[in-house]
Amino acid sequence: MTGALLWMCLIVLVFPTNTQRDTSHSTVAGRVAADPPANIKVTDSGHLGHMTIEWSQPSSIQNLTDCTVRYQLRFYDTYAGRWKSVRTLRLSYAAQFDLEKPIQVRMLTLLKGACTNGTEILGEEVKFEHTPKHSGISGSRIRDFRCVYFNKEHMDCTWEQGNVMPLSSEHYLYYWHREMQAPQECPQYIVSPEDRMGCRFLPHTLVEFSEFNVCVNGSSAAGPLRPAYFSLEVQNHVQPARVSQLQVAFQDGLVQARWEPPAGHIPEQCLEYELETSRESNDGRMWQWTNETEETTSGFLWEDMDGRICFRVRSKVNGYCADDGFWSDWSTATCMPGTPQDMPETGIETVKDKPWWNGLALLGMLVIVLVFVFLLILWMLRKMWMNRKEDKHVLYPLYQEKVQKAVYPVFVSLFQ
Repeated sequence: MTGALLWMCLIVLVFPTNTQRDTSHSTVAGRVAADPPANIKVTDSGHLGHMTIEWSQPSSIQNLTDCTVRYQLRFYDTYAGRWKSVRTLRLSYAAQFDLEKPIQVRMLTLLKGACTNGTEILGEEVKFEHTPKHSGISGSRIRDFRCVYFNKEHMDCTWEQGNVMPLSSEHYLYYWHREMQAPQECPQYIVSPEDRMGCRFLPHTLVEFSEFNVCVNGSSAAGPLRPAYFSLEVQNHVQPARVSQLQVAFQDGLVQARWEPPAGHIPEQCLEYELETSRESNDGRMWQWTNETEETTSGFLWEDMDGRICFRVRSKVNGYCADDGFWSDWSTATCMPGTPQDMPETGIETVKDKPWWNGLALLGMLVIVLVFVFLLILWMLRKMWMNRKEDKHVLYPLYQEKVQKAVYPVFVSLFQ
């Protein structure tokens, strides 16, 4: 069953063109003509939309040795909604197509060199279109397919069931990228009581900056479900984690909001932020504005301190690391001044005037240090006084003894 469902995702397409000419040497006004490429075909090698356009050199210029032959190829990219163009010397080119929509390719030949007197000749453009035939039960194609790469930890691709869901329906997902030889089935399905509703990919199954092709089909008691094809680039579907460290301080009329980058595998230089500021005055008036920045801090003047001001922040991968992405969830709001009881239903976290508390703590520490120094000085003075008294008790008898020894002979000699 799995092999049959995988085959439903693979389409082999061959579109030969009828523009090959029978002349061996076509000329225009005496010059060699740039006949269109011959035997053009588009084939699917089983990579879920990553297809190869192949052609051969027109017979009219196969014997030319003094001219450079190039080919201009244009194809319509239904994912981007525009024509893409490329010029090449090769006889094949790989491109991405949506297998649910018409495939449109246009080609022409370019000649330049001695055979054209140094001028570039553009040949007639060949174009063809193929509209694929839809298989499967009508209305059973899945809806609302969406992939989110959560903080680069895992990517969840989810979908909704089609409008028509026959009995015993079950969905299957197959994927392919450039590092795989063949498509593989979803490594871990996300299931609901009724059916599979998504697929989880771990980082080792993903590759960034390349087409990540997906086919979702299915089976039922009434027959196969209609397949759906998607192509995306993983790095454009990243959603960072929520910012959890948001602090607000007020000093000298300046309100400063500061936060830490969300934890995870996303480099800090790949993140940008949106800071939302809400202010409510005491008379009930409210203002709200946002500011996008790549810094982790933002501040502004708030001199009158009227009312209440709240902040919250979210993050997203910036344009240096991806073309697109998803905003993270908002952080918990942080407000000042006020108390949590002011807004009990919002989950708002309040921060008081931190500089005031910091100043009070600093003053208390200074008082403690001064008291300690004062007590230390008193202890040192008392120690010195005690040492002096001890020295006095020891030195005074010695002093008396020396005085007696020196003075007594003098008095004796005077009275003799």
